[in-house]
Amino acid sequence: MSRHPSVKWAQRSDKLFITVQLPDAQDVKFKLEPEGKFIFSATSGVDKTPYEIELDLLDKVNVEESKAGIGSRNIQYIVKKAENKWWSRLIKQTGKPPVFLTVDWDKWIDEDEEFTSKGGAAPDMGDMGDMGFNFPDMGLGGGGFDGAIPEMDDDDENDTEDENVEEASSAEKEEVPPPASGEADTKKT
Repeated sequence: MSRHPSVKWAQRSDKLFITVQLPDAQDVKFKLEPEGKFIFSATSGVDKTPYEIELDLLDKVNVEESKAGIGSRNIQYIVKKAENKWWSRLIKQTGKPPVFLTVDWDKWIDEDEEFTSKGGAAPDMGDMGDMGFNFPDMGLGGGGFDGAIPEMDDDDENDTEDENVEEASSAEKEEVPPPASGEADTKKT
């Protein structure tokens, strides 16, 4: 009996990224049909354990423009969609997806961020584009610090809590509270 390897997926309007996570895969066989049928099989491990997947993709795909790459830890597929549009899910099956199928958050972008993540203006920045800001040059972090560390002045605003407690207790010892108003008038002669 075959097992199902873990499968991650992400999309763009024109393609799908499907990654089959199967270390040391051998005898990899892959079939992609224009109607959207994705079939994968391979063996892995010393026992040559068989793994299989058969997915009915949500829509049609372009088989000729799709690509596959086999690595030592996984097999990656870039599947070209027949139509440039976002899919609501990867497979035709509605309801809860199979347990071996998950979203590839490393490759995922939202539909409205697709074109901005390719080097356009930052999301929610409108048409501001590149305004010439270079954060490392502004001294706000992100670049190295080449200067000397400045001396700290001795103002109370930057003291630590322990220093403030020490100053308060020494101030209490120096100040003697004035006598209560009734005690000053009752001296014995």
